[in-house]
Amino acid sequence: MMDFFIPLAHAADAGGGSGPLPGLDIFIIIAFAAVFYFIVWRPQSKRAKEHKELVAGLGKGDEIVTNGGLIGKISKVEDQYLVIEVADKVELKLQKGAVAAALPKGTIKSI
Repeated sequence: MMDFFIPLAHAADAGGGSGPLPGLDIFIIIAFAAVFYFIVWRPQSKRAKEHKELVAGLGKGDEIVTNGGLIGKISKVEDQYLVIEVADKVELKLQKGAVAAALPKGTIKSI
């Protein structure tokens, strides 16, 4: 079956000189890289920087929301972990990276 297509490929005309504009392929690669940078890379690095600043600024007494949806008040801060109080005498230990957002003071009491 493949022997049928091979003579057609050899018989095809090369086309002669009328190809795409010179440098168009380089322009397409540069345009693709620019779109990737502005659509994907830059917003993601901005979010990562904001989260890193949020986690670095956490302290005892701050009220937070975790990625899992838990709301609690920080009772202890360690190097890589936080201890949060989610109810009276109920404390959970979690990684700092699990913090989704910091809440304004008094939010837990208003819920």
